Amino acid sequence: MSRFRTALVVGVTLLGAVGLPAVSAGGAAADGSTLYVDNAAGAHCTDSGTGAQSAPYCTIGAAAAAVQPGQTVDIADGTYIEDLTITRSGKAEAPITFRAGRTPDENNGGGLTKIGTGDRPVNGFVVRGAEHVRFENLTIATVPQKAAVLVDGARDVSFDNSYLTGGTGIHVTNGSDRVLLGHGDIGRVQGPAVTVDGGSTGTVVTTNVLWPYAGPDMTGVLVKDAPNTVVVANNVTSSCFAGIVLDGTSSGAVVENNLVNTALYGMNSCRDQTARATGITVGPNAVAGTRVDYNVVDPRGGGAAYSWAGTAYGDQPSFTAATGQGVHDFVAVSTLPKGPDAPPDHVTDSADENAPGMLPTAIGGVAAVDDPKIPNTGTGSGIRDRGAYENADVGSAFTPAGPTRLLDTRQPIGVPTAQPVPAGGTVDLPVTGVAGVPAVGVTAVTLNVTVTEPQADGHLTVYPHGDAAPSSSNLNWTAGRTIPNLVTVPVKDGKVSFTNASGGTVHLIADLAGYYSPKGSLFHAQGPTRLLDTRAPIGVPAAQAVPAYGTVDLPVAGVAGVPATGLTAVTMNVTVTEPQADGHLTVYPHGDATPTASNLNWPAGRTIPNLVTVPVKDGKVSFQNASGGTVHLIADLAGYYTAEGKVSYHPDGPHRWMDTRDPAFRTPAVPAWGTLDLPIPYGPAVAAVTLNVTVTEPGTDGHLTVYPHGDPAPNASNLNFLPGETIPNQVVVPVKDGKVSFYNASGAPLHLVVDEFGYQSY
Repeated sequence: MSRFRTALVVGVTLLGAVGLPAVSAGGAAADGSTLYVDNAAGAHCTDSGTGAQSAPYCTIGAAAAAVQPGQTVDIADGTYIEDLTITRSGKAEAPITFRAGRTPDENNGGGLTKIGTGDRPVNGFVVRGAEHVRFENLTIATVPQKAAVLVDGARDVSFDNSYLTGGTGIHVTNGSDRVLLGHGDIGRVQGPAVTVDGGSTGTVVTTNVLWPYAGPDMTGVLVKDAPNTVVVANNVTSSCFAGIVLDGTSSGAVVENNLVNTALYGMNSCRDQTARATGITVGPNAVAGTRVDYNVVDPRGGGAAYSWAGTAYGDQPSFTAATGQGVHDFVAVSTLPKGPDAPPDHVTDSADENAPGMLPTAIGGVAAVDDPKIPNTGTGSGIRDRGAYENADVGSAFTPAGPTRLLDTRQPIGVPTAQPVPAGGTVDLPVTGVAGVPAVGVTAVTLNVTVTEPQADGHLTVYPHGDAAPSSSNLNWTAGRTIPNLVTVPVKDGKVSFTNASGGTVHLIADLAGYYSPKGSLFHAQGPTRLLDTRAPIGVPAAQAVPAYGTVDLPVAGVAGVPATGLTAVTMNVTVTEPQADGHLTVYPHGDATPTASNLNWPAGRTIPNLVTVPVKDGKVSFQNASGGTVHLIADLAGYYTAEGKVSYHPDGPHRWMDTRDPAFRTPAVPAWGTLDLPIPYGPAVAAVTLNVTVTEPGTDGHLTVYPHGDPAPNASNLNFLPGETIPNQVVVPVKDGKVSFYNASGAPLHLVVDEFGYQSY
């Protein structure tokens, strides 16, 4: 779920003596004005007017002939079939800006203003001899054999967010100086995507997707006799042609943070064409003062990774040993599959943020995002990705916290007054900036939620604040019953909401178990495996019930596949059975004082389960029986958290995935001793899902087990039920073969309701 910023770039980061034009969303100087271009029907355009908004120019060319330093040409959405040559100059302190609207899909270059189309291409876009000019969000389609953009003897010119197709790409020539090409998508072009030559100096090619696909030469970037050129943070795909070439007297260049792929169609060997499929080439007269580093060169084409001063190198170690260049380069596959066996990721959070020409954002205006699964090895913030894109769909990590009480409508805690939630009422609970939870960056929280003193049967829905209450439930109850459930819910506006879907009042309690954010621990799905059963005995020295107000300390580190060190938290399905008296159970870090929080509440004689995520201390967790009678305890491992891992959490929903009562789902009731398989829609990258599972209308007592598809049903339970009862529980279950399975361990059919709240993904 990618995040995008709509602001345009506000500048460039530079090192050394390279001077660049600013790429600005701030517009013209304060004393400038705006000229409007709009050829739409009803716009009342005229090329003989002044370009006022009420009577705009019909053509860009008319505005270009009239524009003065400090002015902005605002180009309305539409198609303009014009051969344009821009010759007017701005001033350093008052540049001229040509600005069009951005495309709705801001992950791609270009905008809604089209200069030429595929069936009506133009003869190119020329900037000749002009100085201090900015172009933003242009889409240009050019006839074959013509440069889509020709910058000829121009100075201090920038193109931001351009989409170019047809023609021969961008050509910077004839002594042009300080030309910046940023955030562009340059594809379906003949010849090199970008050519810089003719003594041009200080050109910056940054944060572009370059993919020439037709013609006699499909080099990505060709620099010849053009010193001090900067080529940084580009995705270059040049099918069986050279990726980046510095030729002639092109010394003093910087080539950094690029993903270079010369494979056939970006995937396959070039076979008998490998000689021309070199990744990065620096000619003998271009090596002086040139720096190559932090690039990823894809080897699948079969060509040499590098050519330096005429010598070819097939790998990074030999290249670095011979030249001192490419110390942080990798020769590795640049497009990585996701999954448990994926190769190391050399792209994410590893760029040189301090390289000259680096823009503040990636393609689409996406800001740098920290992937919690990948160590930060870049410079600066350490979280910039190499190439033109920033992977924003990185998920979140978990920080165990508590248990700490955030909400109790009886007290009041988390609400202004002590009063029950009315029938149909909603409570909005702030969860960020409280109890150690950060004020910003939190994507979800895990709470143990308890309903008590309900006046009527009903259910509770917990969901992101501000959203409409979804058709899902987290807790279901009968009048007068106290019932808990663990809830992991996305956070919106720093809050989560609770809706009492019943005809009577209820009291609500919510205890914090942890939160998700860019930093924290990563989940490892494991099990379900039984860690504790005081009846067996498992996890305890003898088979005996836990005494009234007694405590059990359970070792969890180093058992059942859990690592012996580095453990921060565990998730278990905890079940109380055979309780002699009403009471509740508190699960907490070993060695801590017992907190004023509960994980399970029960009436005498009932078997009650609940999912628990609890911090681990000294390799153990503790269970306290807060009741006046004995109880038996069962704990089944669902997973654990450590500082390192391959999956991160993606809050999502709540969404109803299955309801066997609803014909729309085309899923029958689960038969006695039967199994139901649920397909998971996220594809092979998903490792585990967080579900709220509700059993309803069971014909007899029994239990439900949720487990990875294809495995044998384990000796573990997620829900225990009585005939006719509706009871929910949160389940975190590994996904196998794209499915999870539900086993009805009872002698009668039952109905299942499944709501999704998020998933763990590679």
